[in-house]
Amino acid sequence: MNGIDIGSDAFDDNTFIARRHAYEGSNLSPPLTWHGVPDDAEELVLLCEDPDAPSGSFVHWIVVGIDPESEGVGTGQSPPRGTELVNGYGNRGWGGPHPPPGDAHHYLFRLYALAEPCVLPDKPRADQVHEAVEERQLASGTLVGLYQR
Repeated sequence: MNGIDIGSDAFDDNTFIARRHAYEGSNLSPPLTWHGVPDDAEELVLLCEDPDAPSGSFVHWIVVGIDPESEGVGTGQSPPRGTELVNGYGNRGWGGPHPPPGDAHHYLFRLYALAEPCVLPDKPRADQVHEAVEERQLASGTLVGLYQR
C-alpha cells in the first residue's frame, strides 16, 4: 500500500505539540500538509486520536469527505470540503490535547485516502473509524504529536 506524507509546520513527527493547540490553550487545530494521495482517491478521512487515554483511544478530531485534491489545512480551519464529526468531548470539530497529569500522550494524526466514501456515525469511536476505512483505503499516512501536562 502506498503511503501519504503528512506533516505540520507546528511540530515535527514525535515532538511536542504547542499549548496553543491544546484544549486548555487556544484549542486551535494545528496546520497540516500532505502529499502522495493516489489519483483514484474519492475522499480523504482525517482522524486524530490519543491511544494513551485512560478510557481507551480518545477521538480528538474526525473529518470525512475531504477533497482528495487538497494538500492540507491551515491552523484552526476545517479541511477543504470536509465534514467535521463529533469528537470525544462531545463537540463538532477539533478538541485539543488534555491528558491527565503524568507521562506524555501520543496524538496520532492519520490521513486515509479512500476508494469510496465511508459512512460513520455522527460521534464515531476510533475503532469504528479504523473498521470503516480498512477495506476502502488506498493509502494512509500518520503524524505523531506529543503532549504532556
